[in-house]
Amino acid sequence: MTEPPGRRERKKAATRQKIADTALRLFLDRGYDAVGIRDVAAEADVAVTTLFAHFPSKEALVFERDDDFEQRLTRAVTDRPPHEPLIPALRCEIHALVRHCTADSAAPVWRMIDESPALRAYEESMRLRHADSLATTLAAAPDLPLTTTAARTLARFVIDAYSLAREAAEPAAAVDEIFEMIDAAWKVAGPPHSSHRE
Repeated sequence: MTEPPGRRERKKAATRQKIADTALRLFLDRGYDAVGIRDVAAEADVAVTTLFAHFPSKEALVFERDDDFEQRLTRAVTDRPPHEPLIPALRCEIHALVRHCTADSAAPVWRMIDESPALRAYEESMRLRHADSLATTLAAAPDLPLTTTAARTLARFVIDAYSLAREAAEPAAAVDEIFEMIDAAWKVAGPPHSSHRE
């Protein structure tokens, strides 16, 4: 008898989380470069093929919330109620992401990322991918008649706000400061009908 879809999805999610948690523990205990994919699979008690079914690369194991973060950013645009201003919705989401990434428990992970050229490169490519995804979503939003250039620029600003704030001494204050500038630019360059609402 086959498993119902809901149970199958829960099992897949649990396996994915187990692999990610195991990988992070090993990376932090032994060092990122000292741990191989086979080590992670063996410790998590899964086949290497199962690991790769959930994570396309070793670097992706460190950024296991990558897809979730990307979806949260695009949903901040698409799930807004009618006439809800765009910039505050994006600011709220960036605040949430920065809080997650600056929690005390995240500090050892970011130290590991900063010390690894491979992880730094992956994180940069991830940010560019998130910016492209957000730009595509902004350009497609029917209530935001933006040019491709405007959508890409706004998306870059938003993604950069996240990375700049994460590294700031006071991350929450940095998000607000950066978004004041984004908001000012939006009022000048955003859709004409949005300026009175933002």
